[in-house]
Amino acid sequence: MSGKQNSAVGEQVSPGPKKATKAPKPESRLAMVRRARRINRELAEVYPYAHPELDFRNPFELLVATVLSAQTTDLRVNQTTPALFAKYPTPEDLAAANPEEVEELIRPTGFFRAKTKSIMGLAAAIRDDFGGKVPGRLDDLVKLPGVGRKTAFVVLGNAFGVPGLTVDTHFQRLVRRWKLTEQQDPVKIEAEIAAIFPKSEWTMLSHRVIFHGRRICHARKPACGACPIAHLCPSYGEGETDPVKAKKLLKYEMGGQPGQRLNPPRDYPGKPAPALGAAG
Repeated sequence: MSGKQNSAVGEQVSPGPKKATKAPKPESRLAMVRRARRINRELAEVYPYAHPELDFRNPFELLVATVLSAQTTDLRVNQTTPALFAKYPTPEDLAAANPEEVEELIRPTGFFRAKTKSIMGLAAAIRDDFGGKVPGRLDDLVKLPGVGRKTAFVVLGNAFGVPGLTVDTHFQRLVRRWKLTEQQDPVKIEAEIAAIFPKSEWTMLSHRVIFHGRRICHARKPACGACPIAHLCPSYGEGETDPVKAKKLLKYEMGGQPGQRLNPPRDYPGKPAPALGAAG
């Protein structure tokens, strides 16, 4: 055998130096904005029925329900407010109520003493300072007891038609997963996201993002394998990627379960939630 053959058979020929792989280029601002707006368009196709998930008939009911929704689910609030609003339908009625009776009515929502103080306080302020009508300005709403920017924008967007971003825990989680912001503070997140989308889209964008966070892109186990916008998500793979397993993680109408509203909009494709104490 020739030396060349011996070299090929008996010795390992060291490979040449490895070529360094280029790190992917960071996404440009323009590309990020285009991707963000495409996410919004595609979510609009997935959730054409997106809506606020609190039952309400007027601005006062929405304001009270939103304050009660802190640290609990919209479902529990919706199961609790019918009795509350039946007894105290106006700000004047609630402001003059017996606090202990209000506490008992809203007990299922948790933190019922603090919430009673807030909703009775805001009812009194609406009665005394705004002629019994919920104000339709951000600066006025945030002066009411228990009302911050998030609550104010829920009311403005859904009761008064004033565009606003509802930066709740779902919204914060998803916009960070989508790499639209690195901020942690809700006010800073609001400012950065507001700069990406047209003002006219803010309210519906909020509904779509929150719907997606509750149904598919969960905090602990996002259903990546069942996500319709996975191709636009830089965090794909944080959750379950197997389509069959991911489908089992879907919630509400996506998973064939009741929604959160006892009285959902007509176009909602899911089942209404059961009343408090009713069988699932």
